[in-house]
Amino acid sequence: MQIRTLEAHEVELHRSLQLRALRDAPDAFGETWAEAASCPGKYWQEQTHAVTESGSHVMFLACQNDAVQGSAYGLTDRDRPHAGRVGGMWVDSRYRRQGIGRALLEAVFAWADEQNFTSLGLWAPAHRLAAVSLYRQMGFHETGQQRSLPSNPALNIVAMECDLR
Repeated sequence: MQIRTLEAHEVELHRSLQLRALRDAPDAFGETWAEAASCPGKYWQEQTHAVTESGSHVMFLACQNDAVQGSAYGLTDRDRPHAGRVGGMWVDSRYRRQGIGRALLEAVFAWADEQNFTSLGLWAPAHRLAAVSLYRQMGFHETGQQRSLPSNPALNIVAMECDLR
């Protein structure tokens, strides 16, 4: 397995990965497959630009040969200049429990270190116990904040934070 970043010309790959993630784990993200699928090409170009050229965000891909098995975003926190966020963490259900999630998080941690962030935060689906367990193993703790999952208000997401100092 190799971890690499999404490249600027990979707009269609970005779109297809997001749609795969939403189809594979519809109860884990803030948007639905239908919402994402209806976004125009310009939206995907802008999103890809934001994670490949902005300097403040990145998208990591876990690959085996040409197959992408998972992805995660490293995002600059808009409200806290010295903090980052993990977003869109996804590992294809066929490849879970093989260390891919850990490898993606390690890439985000390395990126956060390069950015001199003092903490990383994320929102985790409370019902995805394996994901919450992985985040805890990687040093995240629950902050006590929770809210409804935007794509399914019957489910909750919990805020987690990791101190990087």
